[in-house]
Amino acid sequence: MSIDHVGPDPLPTEDQHEGGFRPMAELVRAAAEADIDRGGPHYGEFIEQVRGLMDRVRMACPSDELALESIGILKQLNDKLDDAVVDEWSNPQWTRDDLPARGNITLPPYVVRRADRDGVDAVITYRTYHLGGNAAAHGGQIAVGFDDLIGMAVALHTGEASRTASLTIDYRSITPLNTELRQRTWVEKREGRKVYVRGTLHHGERLCAEAHGLFLVLKPGQP
Repeated sequence: MSIDHVGPDPLPTEDQHEGGFRPMAELVRAAAEADIDRGGPHYGEFIEQVRGLMDRVRMACPSDELALESIGILKQLNDKLDDAVVDEWSNPQWTRDDLPARGNITLPPYVVRRADRDGVDAVITYRTYHLGGNAAAHGGQIAVGFDDLIGMAVALHTGEASRTASLTIDYRSITPLNTELRQRTWVEKREGRKVYVRGTLHHGERLCAEAHGLFLVLKPGQP
């Protein structure tokens, strides 16, 4: 993956904090140089096992015995993980660009092939957990994938923090599960704080979905 530098490196003041977002300069730097120390060398496998659990739970119909046994195991695991919980800024899931979707389990896993001011090109996979019905990805999960990768495109284009103002998804055909898909996102134009965005999702040559929307660049200190 190659990510171009998108502007100057001024860090926000203690009062500004770029609207509570991580400093954009740090975010871009983290993407260019993945911090694999945060979360440790086994973090990727840890996340993959969690994703595997999510896939299995999505389709599981356990017996009472298995449900009770699983509940006990999960309670023990949750108690152990309580000791590892950190704040948002210390979480590995914004620096681990060596992992699919930065290791963020709330996102469909994707791998960025190219990311610069002109847009983002990624390979994304909707897993069993993202099932909507009839072996197709859930439309809401597709929107999550678009929102994250469009946000990345906006950040690289503007060098500033932003939030989604509106996002419309047009579903053109079935989006298959457990299949590598190509997702592209880019900025069409900017008018002041308004950033107009587009995105497409393809299975081979077939268009599965496309997106268009509006992001707003935040004012200093705006949450």
